[in-house]
Amino acid sequence: MGGCTSKPPKSNPYAPKNDRQFQAPDDQFQPPSAPSPLPNASPFFPSHTPSPSRPVSTPTPMRIFKKMPFPPPSPAKHIRAVLRRRKDKKKVKADGGGGDGGGEGNEEDEVEGAELDKRFGFSKELANRLEVGEEVGRGHFGYTCSAKIRKGDRKGQQVAVKVIPKSKMTTSIAVEDVRREVKILKALAGHSNLVQFYDAFEDSDNVYIVMELCVGGELLDRILARGGKYPEDDAKAVMVQILNVVSFCHLQGVVHRDLKPENFLYTSKEETSELKVIDFGLSDYVRPDERLNDIVGSAYYVAPEVLHRSYSTEADVWSIGVIAYILLCGSRPFWARTESGIFRSVLKADPNFDEASWASISPEAKDFVKRLLNKDPRRRMTATQALSHPWLRNYNDVKLLLDISVLKLMRAYVRSSSLRKAALRVCIHMVLHMHLPSPSK
Repeated sequence: MGGCTSKPPKSNPYAPKNDRQFQAPDDQFQPPSAPSPLPNASPFFPSHTPSPSRPVSTPTPMRIFKKMPFPPPSPAKHIRAVLRRRKDKKKVKADGGGGDGGGEGNEEDEVEGAELDKRFGFSKELANRLEVGEEVGRGHFGYTCSAKIRKGDRKGQQVAVKVIPKSKMTTSIAVEDVRREVKILKALAGHSNLVQFYDAFEDSDNVYIVMELCVGGELLDRILARGGKYPEDDAKAVMVQILNVVSFCHLQGVVHRDLKPENFLYTSKEETSELKVIDFGLSDYVRPDERLNDIVGSAYYVAPEVLHRSYSTEADVWSIGVIAYILLCGSRPFWARTESGIFRSVLKADPNFDEASWASISPEAKDFVKRLLNKDPRRRMTATQALSHPWLRNYNDVKLLLDISVLKLMRAYVRSSSLRKAALRVCIHMVLHMHLPSPSK
């Protein structure tokens, strides 16, 4: 997998470690400005620009959603690269020169003196197919414009175009990330809670990913508009949609790795409009028996096993647990003024369910969140198990999908002898009817 350069620890990664330190970056990683190469597109804004539906004064929610004198969290990125750069700087000072060249070497050194192949094989007919409009949002890796389809079955339809500058693809890993994002969007097409992929284009300067346009704003916008807290029934509606699409992704062997309220958009301004997951730029494929070890994501939502560099689809479920905690009580379960402080909190602190904001929350809802925020991924609910939790079990829109653990057993069944098949039939039956895992105490 892209960026995987170290082996998972052999010791128990969930035991507390007092000597483990995570360094935060000194800057906020604002994307640089550049002139727009698109026809009829508005000029770039000189600095980071949030979605137009989100007020500039209210970025990612603060603790209990009120202004506090600390900088907002940096955008989703390869956290691993940030930690390594800080470590490498210290090593250079200590050695009086370059490092030993081993271990996790600097990604930027990879392309020194070599020309990267940034050709993707996508169509170059963007101008003939789309009438590109104004910029509507910007992220760490690119920006998004509105557009209208010029011809074909969707003629006149408004779409979103994600623009990824090739100038930002400075390593082969970055190139592969874009290639994989398009591949994953194609593979996952069809789910009602997943932004629909239409096409991909490229030219000498950019890659253009054409997708469904969602005009209802971010889930974060609606959280803030409600004062930071949802009634339980409304929170259920959000959770069911999120869990449905994430369980679908996991069944296809895809882990999103950057689930947060900013990456869920509503299709319209209607209260009952569908919620869509977006931004698969950090997503990756993972087999049922595989562990990933590159540290990516957004600080407030990153799972402890991601920081321990040994994780799978359970990391997405942790992020969903953070979202559920925010929806129900209006504050974040893990909070600090710096990224290193957030990481320490994620690794060592337990979510607080004794605050006054939890007093009116049902025991079933509390249990639901606790099972999602279990620090041991082996005891954490899967997305499919979460859909069958008592808090959601009777909700009308629950659609149970095959769990990835069952898929693993079924694959083993196909490859097995007759005797093993008989044993595995019993295992599959037990898994399909097993009780949910007990929450940690």
